[in-house]
Amino acid sequence: DVQLVESGGGSVQAGGSLTLSCAVSGYTDSRRCMGWFRQAPGKEREGVAAANIEGRSTYYDISVRGRFTISHDKDKNTLILQMDSLKPADSAMYFCAAGKAWCGGNWYEPNEYAFWGQGTQVTVS
Repeated sequence: DVQLVESGGGSVQAGGSLTLSCAVSGYTDSRRCMGWFRQAPGKEREGVAAANIEGRSTYYDISVRGRFTISHDKDKNTLILQMDSLKPADSAMYFCAAGKAWCGGNWYEPNEYAFWGQGTQVTVS
């Protein structure tokens, strides 16, 4: 079974940093999209960042571009989201997701992803 387990969330002051990790197991196909999404109370789930692991291309929502960095630790099979210069608007539950195929123009669409983690909360005050 595919399992995605997020960690690293927490509470931080505006301007601070957090590093989210997503440990991936049971998913060995590296030729697929891996993404981070977030969902705030009362809002829809939105794509934050994604990466084609094997191709090493990355995608970011305009709201986080230049502040967040997505990467993959191949040895640990862990997806990482480094979040810097955090803002209160970044507060949300963050989810890791494994895509159905290669990242493309619809990387930010939740329907493009087949597997999801349980989420980790990020609160910026």
